[in-house]
Amino acid sequence: MRFDNSRESDNVEDRRGGGGGRSVGGRGIGIGTIVLALVAMYFGVDPSVVLNQATNGPAPSAVSRPAGPPANDAEAKFVRHVLAETEDTWAQIFKDNGKQYAAPTLVLFEGRTPTACGTGQSAMGPFYCPGDQKVYIDLAFYQELKSRYKAPGDFAQAYVIAHEVGHHVQNLLGISGKVQAARQRAGEREANALSVRLELQADCLAGVWAKNADAARNILEAGDVEEALAAASAIGDDNLQKQAQGYAVPDSFTHGSAEQRMRWFKRGMASGQLGVCNTFQSKAL
Repeated sequence: MRFDNSRESDNVEDRRGGGGGRSVGGRGIGIGTIVLALVAMYFGVDPSVVLNQATNGPAPSAVSRPAGPPANDAEAKFVRHVLAETEDTWAQIFKDNGKQYAAPTLVLFEGRTPTACGTGQSAMGPFYCPGDQKVYIDLAFYQELKSRYKAPGDFAQAYVIAHEVGHHVQNLLGISGKVQAARQRAGEREANALSVRLELQADCLAGVWAKNADAARNILEAGDVEEALAAASAIGDDNLQKQAQGYAVPDSFTHGSAEQRMRWFKRGMASGQLGVCNTFQSKAL
């Protein structure tokens, strides 16, 4: 990625080193929770359920740093550049559609941290909490993405942030609330299907962001899109389930298959228009 024309966002809250630790707290994690975490660890719709189930005891507390100036290490600077790109891009898209964009805060943490959706833990991967409109990420995830899931590259990392910001966009547009309400009324299979559509829409919105950010500020370099697609494929439900248990169960998917996630990112990237991301009216995902 190129950041020659990019600023750095001020909407980063750095809680690293605040005493959250890397232990999980409570009375320990069972095998079933570990399997669930492997399947649902990335890009959660409503992380409160999984996050609260990850510990069998009271939610551990975390002492965080004050939300002062973020650290100036290279990873933090990268995150601030990418977040600024999402802010500028979505502000313009919202303006073009007669709306005003309210940017989320991105929280950097280590191990675990309190959120409005329960106790956030590194094992769950990056996530967006609609309760406080914040994106949470432990930067150790990027090493995991590179080494374990074979999806290296700076734009793979940017895609992670863009996807979570896509959930914020869904929240601002009222989509997330409607889907969550529908999921609570539905059976398990239908609820899973709704979650898949929400996740694939966030992938599509990440593609919309990439298209518009590149058009405005020329951020993409050769190979960047392929890096994002590799990341989307790596965290497809089918690939995660096969890694966790040796086989995939499509009815249990909550985020979409590798092929679906790549397809919807490419769809948003090709068009750059919000209208192409209506996964809820698409007969074929």
